[in-house]
Amino acid sequence: AHARGVVLAVLAEAGVEITEYPPATVKRAVAGHGGADKDQVRAMVERQLVVERPIETSDVSDALAVALCHCASGAMNRAVAAAAAAARSGGRPSEDA
Repeated sequence: AHARGVVLAVLAEAGVEITEYPPATVKRAVAGHGGADKDQVRAMVERQLVVERPIETSDVSDALAVALCHCASGAMNRAVAAAAAAARSGGRPSEDA
């Protein structure tokens, strides 16, 4: 818990946007329902990403599930738009993008 707090503090100080999702939200985004178990999440991540080999650990499938959830959220679209605007203007992304 302490290490997580330090990481979050450093990221916040650097201006990095932090987005967190409850487990049920990630499961719903990936498997279609918030009560999916680890094996269901892993299977749906493998199916959506069309992996060549089975994902070996739940840590990997969980991380990929969060990434898929984020990609499906408006937060990802806002971050991409802010980065594109910053690239065009030569500066950092604005806070209101």
